[in-house]
Amino acid sequence: MATLKKVGNDSQPDLAPPGYWQEACKHLMKKDRVMRRLIPELGNVSLTLRGDAFTTLARSIVGQQVAVASAQRVWEKFALLPAEMTPANVLRLKVDDMRAAGLSARKVEYLVDLALHFDSGRLHVGEWDGMDDDAIVAELVAIRGISRWTADMFLLFHLGRPNVMPLDDPTLLQGISNQYFSGEPVSRSDAREVAEAWKPWCSVASWYIWRSLAPMPVQC
Repeated sequence: MATLKKVGNDSQPDLAPPGYWQEACKHLMKKDRVMRRLIPELGNVSLTLRGDAFTTLARSIVGQQVAVASAQRVWEKFALLPAEMTPANVLRLKVDDMRAAGLSARKVEYLVDLALHFDSGRLHVGEWDGMDDDAIVAELVAIRGISRWTADMFLLFHLGRPNVMPLDDPTLLQGISNQYFSGEPVSRSDAREVAEAWKPWCSVASWYIWRSLAPMPVQC
């Protein structure tokens, strides 16, 4: 859904970072002492946005509560079932075939519900660019298997919304603990207080906090 990309002479135009990235970095380094150190330390990297909405959300459902490698194997098998990964095609699949790909009965139900939401027009995908974050989250969490965490990750990594603060993400809280509280446990309230200096670029700050914990490029 998103990958790290070096910014430099070898950059690829079709994988450009969000247009606000440099402005956000300047703001964060000016307003926040940790970001002033962290952003230069981590180098010229940024997220890039990939994938279509349906496939992105379907992959998030497949990957729930399983190891990354296992999720990838199941996804690869599942992705071979439809001729193309579209809501209509998923709705034509047989439950037995989906189960044979390694999906649990519950995840089959979740994927069908996701496909129904897209296929029926209950999701206003074409209007998302003009909708605020909370309105999109409300649409997404009405789908079975889509949590607030999944919705936040979708806003940040797929839609590229600049001011997402995913307080349900334990890795983000751990990173804030390490960077701002000397490793002491932090509450959601503590995280909100830290993020006051990040606004309106909480997504970018969150990215660098995650990156500070991950030696490899972040993917979602």
